Amino acid sequence: MKRLCHLFHLAVLLAASLWLQSAGASELVYTPVNPAFGGNVLNGSVLLNAAQAQNKTKDPDAPLPGKTNQQSSLQQFNDILERSVLSRLASAATSGIMGANGQLVPGTVSTGNFSIQISDLGGGLLQVTTTDKVTGASTSFQVGQP
Repeated sequence: MKRLCHLFHLAVLLAASLWLQSAGASELVYTPVNPAFGGNVLNGSVLLNAAQAQNKTKDPDAPLPGKTNQQSSLQQFNDILERSVLSRLASAATSGIMGANGQLVPGTVSTGNFSIQISDLGGGLLQVTTTDKVTGASTSFQVGQP
C-alpha cells in the first residue's frame, strides 16, 4: 500500500511538471481603447455615449420642465428689426471711419448713443475705442493694417 501511495504521488508530481512545462508566457501588448490615443475608431461612439450617460450637469440656460422658452412672432419680428437697425447703424459708422482705400482712418465718429474713437498707435497699429454715451461704458480693441 505504501508503494502504491508513493507511485501515486510520483505520478501526480510528473503530471504537474509536464503541465507546468507546457504553460508558456508571451509578451503583454497594450492596445488603447480610446480612438484619441490610437484605439479602434469604432469605440468612439460607445465611449461618447457612456460619458453622456454619466454626465449629471444641467444646462443653466435650458428651460425648466413644463415651461417653454419660445418667443412669440411679435417678439421674433422685433428682434429681427432691432438687429437690422443696428446693422445699418454699424454700416453708417463704418463708412465714417473707413477711407476710400478700405482702411481705417484715425479720428472720432459719433452716433446717437455711441462714440467711436480711432487712435493711431504707430507701426500700422490702430486702437478702436467705443464708448456708450448713456452709461459711460467703453470697450476697445487693436487692429493692424499695412
